Amino acid sequence: MHIRPATAAAFLATTLSASVVPAAAHAADAAAPSDTTFSNVVVNGGKDIVLGLTTKKTVTITWTATDPDGVAASWAYLWHGPNTDDADGRLPLYAPAGTCAVSPTDHTSSTCQVSFGVDAARDFDDIGLAGTWKVLAEAQDTNDDWTAVDVAGTARFKRYAKVTVNASPEPVRKGKTITVTGKLSRANWETGTYTGYEGRSVQLQFRKKGSSTYTTLKTITSGGSGTLKTTTKATADGYFRFVFSGSSTTGPATATGDFVDVR
Repeated sequence: MHIRPATAAAFLATTLSASVVPAAAHAADAAAPSDTTFSNVVVNGGKDIVLGLTTKKTVTITWTATDPDGVAASWAYLWHGPNTDDADGRLPLYAPAGTCAVSPTDHTSSTCQVSFGVDAARDFDDIGLAGTWKVLAEAQDTNDDWTAVDVAGTARFKRYAKVTVNASPEPVRKGKTITVTGKLSRANWETGTYTGYEGRSVQLQFRKKGSSTYTTLKTITSGGSGTLKTTTKATADGYFRFVFSGSSTTGPATATGDFVDVR
């Protein structure tokens, strides 16, 4: 299902920053069929959109719409699912017209953008919505021909993750064993809680006191309920932390370093 803004007619007169094409060129191309293309489609500046349980964000889509007859109006929105007719997610629900500016050097090309709010508590109630979303882009040329592309680009929504760490005993003798524990969890939009994320690779890192650089000591796998546990040898005063690099559905997470005094 393609959504056309109810304000498209008003958009023609208010959002373009200049005449789309010279009158002579418009008359010469009046009989030409619509041939709009979409390029440079970018969502959220190319970054993943990571949502916790109550995260609110403003998401911006930018794109270039090009048509030999010039672009009169254009808009875009995000959707998730097998196809647009069976989409289980759409953002925003009512697609607003984009604000477009005609290129000063190429009157057939317009650079457009649209921004809208995303509220995790309101818009995400199913963990299946994490992952890749598609961008539907649509435009109207100056001859009132409409062109729509269901997948003009993609974006990725991810569940916010967090990880904890505790290194003990404290203090500890040099050469003795240090046990490092923690938990990896992520936002569950369905239950409204953070739940353990098991079976994921997590790095144990160490930063020596006085240094600004962490070094990876080993990689372990989170256990049931996201539990983390491993051991290492005490070598010097410093900080231990767990680092999760993220997955296709979940954002990265880094624990605050836990200091251990080695004597």
